Amino acid sequence: MQFFRTIPQPYGVLRMRLLAMCLAMMVGSLGAASDRAAAQDSPTGVVSSELAHPRAGAGTIIVKTEFGGEIFGFDIDQNGTEGLLSEAQDLSDGNVLSAVETFDQATGKIIKVVQKLTTKDDFITLGIVGTSTGLVEHEHVKGIYVSSRTYEVLSPLSKNIYTSTWTPPIGTKHIITQVSSTQGSPEAAVFAYDNSGNFIPYVFESNVAKNTFGPIVSITDSYNFGSVPPPMAFDTTTSQAILGGGDGCFGCRPEIGLVNLVTGAFSEFVGTGFGFVNGIAVDSADGIFCTTTEDDANVEFYHLSNELGFTVILPGSGEQQFYSGADVEFDPINKLFFVAQPNSSSASSGSSIYVYDPQGNLKETINGFSFLVTQHIALHPSNRTGFVDGPTNGELQSFTY
Repeated sequence: MQFFRTIPQPYGVLRMRLLAMCLAMMVGSLGAASDRAAAQDSPTGVVSSELAHPRAGAGTIIVKTEFGGEIFGFDIDQNGTEGLLSEAQDLSDGNVLSAVETFDQATGKIIKVVQKLTTKDDFITLGIVGTSTGLVEHEHVKGIYVSSRTYEVLSPLSKNIYTSTWTPPIGTKHIITQVSSTQGSPEAAVFAYDNSGNFIPYVFESNVAKNTFGPIVSITDSYNFGSVPPPMAFDTTTSQAILGGGDGCFGCRPEIGLVNLVTGAFSEFVGTGFGFVNGIAVDSADGIFCTTTEDDANVEFYHLSNELGFTVILPGSGEQQFYSGADVEFDPINKLFFVAQPNSSSASSGSSIYVYDPQGNLKETINGFSFLVTQHIALHPSNRTGFVDGPTNGELQSFTY
């Protein structure tokens, strides 16, 4: 962050420069003295003030899977010190080595392999919800097809073991594609669709830790919200799931779906931007949600109260599809939206994260990443850190902001 000091008009240019030099020298001396004093007061000799906060940027902490497999879902605990991931890799005998693992956010080291299989089954980490509750999908495979799915819970995550089974009331012919990123709230929104050939989407609310569920809401517009599983955000203030849909045709507007998970009411409206909605997140306290769209490298901000939105262009993108944004996440403590950009338009290579306030003002650009498949951003708002997909399929990379 840059600070600008206003110099009174009577000062000439030379005097302004001299004054600026003096101020810089004074600030430098005072800052050094303050740093030394703070270090002396700290029992570890480390500055404990705001000055000690690491500079924003891509971090050096790399999480590597225990067995070198590809990561299938991950998240970090916003109320703790651990993270959760699933990995899988093909074996020479035709089976799959799959595992669920917890890791240390501070070091990146694997803490415990919660479960490991060498069958044809695999695992998907659906996220961490509520207060430190991890959720993992176990896909049971017969032949070449998934025959059934079960869902294991780690609550709290720090136990590093399965503590219960989550039993969503959707039957065996449904696939859960998303659980909302709403840590801190006991309830999460869940999106599933009928895999029997009808592709009817469903949304419902659940307290995963308690294994309780709200009414299952059928989405009547399966064309815009069922052909491709839409990204979803959950407004915990209004108990609304917000879906980013549309048919994805080039140059077409997206469709935004609103699902009241208490009453079951469903409505939709035409959004701004062009193409599929790639990512979505909501500021529940202020009723503002943010999306990215596929065809135009834009970021959109909407007010839920009037369903009106506006767009901002990702820096240096020229609204070109190649630079379109992906995942969007929200930090409710510092009131910031995070937008992942797989192909950076602000750096010569690699990937970037852009940080916006709810009014659409760009606050920070973080370069130095190389996203691969999912481009997921996992945040720890209280210490302003996070993790993203790393430079290889079996890695995660830290960052600060």
